[in-house]
Amino acid sequence: MKGKELPSYIHRRKRDGVLLFRKRYGGKIVEVRLETQFPEGTPVPFSLHQERERILNDPAPVAPGKDLAAVVRHYYASTKYSGLAARTRRDYDMHIAYFQEKLSHLHPKAIVRHHVITWHEAWAKKGTPHAANYRLAVLKILFEHAKDIGLLTKEMENPAKGIRAIKYEKQDRKPWPKNKIDAYRKTAAGRSLLVFELCIGTGQRIADVLKMKWGDIEDGGILLRQNKTQKDLWVPLTTHLNAALATTEKRSVFILTNHLATGPWSYRGASDAVMKIRKQIDAVDYDIHALRHTTATELCMAGADDETIAAVTGQSAKMVQHYTRTVRQKVHALRSIDFRD
Repeated sequence: MKGKELPSYIHRRKRDGVLLFRKRYGGKIVEVRLETQFPEGTPVPFSLHQERERILNDPAPVAPGKDLAAVVRHYYASTKYSGLAARTRRDYDMHIAYFQEKLSHLHPKAIVRHHVITWHEAWAKKGTPHAANYRLAVLKILFEHAKDIGLLTKEMENPAKGIRAIKYEKQDRKPWPKNKIDAYRKTAAGRSLLVFELCIGTGQRIADVLKMKWGDIEDGGILLRQNKTQKDLWVPLTTHLNAALATTEKRSVFILTNHLATGPWSYRGASDAVMKIRKQIDAVDYDIHALRHTTATELCMAGADDETIAAVTGQSAKMVQHYTRTVRQKVHALRSIDFRD
């Protein structure tokens, strides 16, 4: 394909055939590698024209120290970031990494509402509405921080504020059914079984389960501090959990340790191990986080009141009711038999 057949400002680099976009920023021409790439000699895809229009309308970059990269550096050094829970920081980091790659050269003042709306819609199309809404929320936090450090004046509008989240049908996590629990216990072994029993036996988040140590076990239960709520709990060990612990070698201070026994098992490693079993038993619809729901559901079905369930899971009364809402009606309906008989 000849260069003149390409849209204006776009050319193909001779040495490797990569398509580049040339744009003038403050008297200097900058070459941007296009996301849309296609072999020479094939028709120009419509996505190339779309990307060209997007780059033409993007705001110009500015000097280091006054760009979004500076906002990110200041935010990472602030107590706002360090005071977040570890899991929240990891979630933020994924989206901030995207901003650093795509937007770090831009001045916060140059980003206006219509830019953010366009990006938000593109994120939803490329990923999921949930991820796009979360990314928008993180961007809003960064713009608020830009105000705090003087890169946006207090009077200037936060361009990410007030933009409506993209609506979508939320798929609530479902508690594991008994046949899938039995199938998992029959199929899994070693750490794959132990992490399952720790999650369902204690009713805790996976992040808290991975931090549990052998020294935390006392008086037939396990002591823990929830990372998200900072609540201190003592949770009794279930029969299944006791059996799994009894057959586990103490290779590290952590109950679930990595292969080298130098630290806790990673979230990725634990999640992958559980997913392997889930695929084997056709339980992909029931993830590792749903085991917390399962604990609350089992207790509710057994007749435990909200206070008892909260004593195990560490949840508020409102969250206990949310986690058990799918079985709560069934529990009350079963009790009605006594009245009717």
